[in-house]
Amino acid sequence: MKEKYPLMQIVDSSGNLVSGQYESQLSEEKIKNFFYHMTRLRTYDRRGKALQRQGRIGTYVPFEGQEAAQVGSALALDDNDWMFPTYRDHGAALAFGGDLDRLLLYWNGRVEGALPSQTKRILPAAVPIATQLPHATGAAMAEQYKGSNQAAIAYFGDGATSEGDFHEGINIASVFKAPVVFFNQNNGYAISVPIEKQMNSETIAQKAVAYGIPGIRVDGMDVFAVHLAVQEALERARRGEGPTLIEAVVCRFGPHTTADDPTKYRDQEKVEKMREEIDPIVRLERLMKNKNIWDENWVSQMQHEVEVEVNDAVERMENHEKPDPSVMFDYVFEDPTWSIQEQKEDLLERSRF
Repeated sequence: MKEKYPLMQIVDSSGNLVSGQYESQLSEEKIKNFFYHMTRLRTYDRRGKALQRQGRIGTYVPFEGQEAAQVGSALALDDNDWMFPTYRDHGAALAFGGDLDRLLLYWNGRVEGALPSQTKRILPAAVPIATQLPHATGAAMAEQYKGSNQAAIAYFGDGATSEGDFHEGINIASVFKAPVVFFNQNNGYAISVPIEKQMNSETIAQKAVAYGIPGIRVDGMDVFAVHLAVQEALERARRGEGPTLIEAVVCRFGPHTTADDPTKYRDQEKVEKMREEIDPIVRLERLMKNKNIWDENWVSQMQHEVEVEVNDAVERMENHEKPDPSVMFDYVFEDPTWSIQEQKEDLLERSRF
């Protein structure tokens, strides 16, 4: 089945073009833009892990290794398209124009961080598995009914394909030709369950056959291949031809979350050795050097600016006004019950000391 769904690739791990037909896709401006966004996301992601280890935020979900999949897909969207991310797709949200301050507040456990973006159509991260797929289909159908040219993208992992919402969301989108892209990042593990123990299908892309829609398999460590695949799927959606299922094959370098120990279920040393070859940012660096557009001064300045941006955002998060814990009781019922009112009064009394 993998022969029917070959892995789409534009730039290989050595930073070389796999075919001359893609030369026009690799302008210096685009390469540097992708490199900037991927560097920015990794800087933020590593800071997020450090903050969690220092006890300054709660459990954090890292995405290191998946930057190309998230940047390539997010930058293919139009400004008014819809994005439905999971808890691991905060990189895609940032690349699409999401608010860094709000994102840090989210990981700090603040309700302000869970509000939808005020500037982009980015929904709050979906923590329940696959529930965002029917939502993305609904948003896409709403745009369809309005006669607009906007589309939606739904992000999900390999584990989500075992949930009913995955099948329901895609089936409805297929029937109504909803302008939505179902973007799967297959990192090989649904937390700790390897994909071969979760499904007999050789690929996730082939699941598209059951719904009569295109299924595409792409090298998720190749930002250009991802970008082109999503771009073409969005163009198809805007033409009224319906949804596409894209499987981006990626490697999650770190744990599922900071509460996870990946050494319990996979050979982490092997993953680290693989990193040297397949790291998506290193691949882009090799490409830039191969094309003689690598500029140490530009890279150094850009990295400095990104670090300042992240540091400033962390400082604002930690200086944000303290939350009022009593509000947790205010939105359970329209009229608080005696027990809830009693709990609130007890909390307020204790907080006086």
